Amino acid sequence: MTTLLRETLDHSSIYMPTPARIVAVEQFTELEKWFHLELPSGFTIAHQPGQFVEVSVLGIGEAPISICSSPARSNGAFELCVRRVGKLTEALHRLEPGSMIGVRGPFGHGFPIDRFQGKDIVFVAGGLGLAPLRSLITEVLDERGKYGRVALLYGARTPKDFLFPDDLKSWAERGDIECHVTVDRPTDGWDGNVGVITTLLPKIDFPARNTIATVVGPPVMYKFVLQDLLAKGVAEGNIWLSFERQMKCGVGKCGHCQMHHIYTCQTGPVLSYAEVKDLEEALS
Repeated sequence: MTTLLRETLDHSSIYMPTPARIVAVEQFTELEKWFHLELPSGFTIAHQPGQFVEVSVLGIGEAPISICSSPARSNGAFELCVRRVGKLTEALHRLEPGSMIGVRGPFGHGFPIDRFQGKDIVFVAGGLGLAPLRSLITEVLDERGKYGRVALLYGARTPKDFLFPDDLKSWAERGDIECHVTVDRPTDGWDGNVGVITTLLPKIDFPARNTIATVVGPPVMYKFVLQDLLAKGVAEGNIWLSFERQMKCGVGKCGHCQMHHIYTCQTGPVLSYAEVKDLEEALS
């Protein structure tokens, strides 16, 4: 019998984590590590691309982290990409394969992938934003025939800050997805694009009326990417953003993620631009 991870929230306290074992760890950059996690026998995570889990380390605390593996490839295991920015993530970075952590979730609403079928899709990722988008990208590529043209625009500070380098190489070698990357500051040997991520938008030419855009990255990126997408004619309801940076408790109790009338951990973290365009807290 298979148990969905979220079902544990119905049978016990919504704050009670389920143990997960770290199976593998890979250092991507100075600040980011990739973790492959395994749930107890009989458990599956059954998430949507764009959802997140609450990760806890005993005696330290917990933090919300987006799942970066696709639902089709997860089953009893899943993947996270964790940036070292505080006590909890510092503790995670010190753990090795075999260590146990706690997970709650998955929480929130992810990307409405069923609505993307038959559409052209543009993925726009800045920095760590590639992690939550990777779940969606992989899911789309695994079911490639259900979608139109697909393009990835990805920006990082330097070439050393690229996440998922093996995936980026694999995607670039495929013939059914356009991949364009850029850096803010080139290093010796870099011969690719230099500039902010909006400098990549002119490289793609999709019919705006049939295009879905998914945008995940630092807050400063959203304003300028949105301006360019709207100028190209992409509909407000076809631009999807993730507000995972707002998360805290994950269950709508602490108010940390509230943007006006929206509790992001409940309604989001994925929301359309049409839903948030008038919320100053969302795009400031």
